[in-house]
Amino acid sequence: MDIFLNFGPSVAEAVNRAVESLVVTYGDGFEAFSGAVLTVLVALEGWLRGMPPPVVLALIAAVAYAASRRWTLTLGVAASMWLIGSLGVWQQAMQTIAIMSVAVGMSLVIGLPVGVLMARSSRVRAVVLPLLDLMQTIPSFVYLIPAAMLFGLGKVPAILATVIYAAPPLIRLTDLGIRLVDTEVLEASRAFGATRVQMLFGVQLPLALPNIMQGINQTLMMALAMVVVASMIGARGLGETVLLGLQRNDSGQGAIGGLAIVALAIVFDRVTQSVGLRLQSRGASKS
Repeated sequence: MDIFLNFGPSVAEAVNRAVESLVVTYGDGFEAFSGAVLTVLVALEGWLRGMPPPVVLALIAAVAYAASRRWTLTLGVAASMWLIGSLGVWQQAMQTIAIMSVAVGMSLVIGLPVGVLMARSSRVRAVVLPLLDLMQTIPSFVYLIPAAMLFGLGKVPAILATVIYAAPPLIRLTDLGIRLVDTEVLEASRAFGATRVQMLFGVQLPLALPNIMQGINQTLMMALAMVVVASMIGARGLGETVLLGLQRNDSGQGAIGGLAIVALAIVFDRVTQSVGLRLQSRGASKS
């Protein structure tokens, strides 16, 4: 006796109709949005790929030193970028950095306001938390299906899928950082006549910066983790190198792409963690 109801085809048909309706109704808007994102991405990618590698190495080393004030970390970051170039995938790495930069930028634009709203409203938090749980539990490659259906193949759907996958940690840690601000500090600022906006930008966000930086760090790492998956729908970069190695059964090419991704992850992780530690130590010294 079959106890299951076979409503799978009905669900699939309803989802397909909903996506088709979105495309028909808002197709022009999707196309305009896709064009704007692609314009920014192409400009950034062209700028990165057009710069001489020594200049890029010097800029990244300068950022690493400004973030950490440590020569050992600066030299390690520069060595990691040098390794990427020595593996012969410098141009692909620049493509990956461009895609990640746009995706993380969009995550910041979305994640910070949502995290602030969650921290200031329990109702918003009750609505958003299940959505974040859903976004973090669905397999990452599933995001590619609706993104590709709405925007076609290429870099734009890859960026949108990356944003969906990578934004939740930033939202959660922004919410947590603001909620962890000492109530006595808030009461003192309120006693001095600070408005809610002044308290947010003058007290809560500065004190929550270490948590926010941890959220940015996690968002960067998750965006980099989407590189290989996003290459399945036409995103270029290091993910394509790994994907081609897999398709051609070329372990060497896959290993080169994997090593370059690891080196890039080390660079982003160490720099953002250094910024977070400096902000945390600065906050501790002020308190």
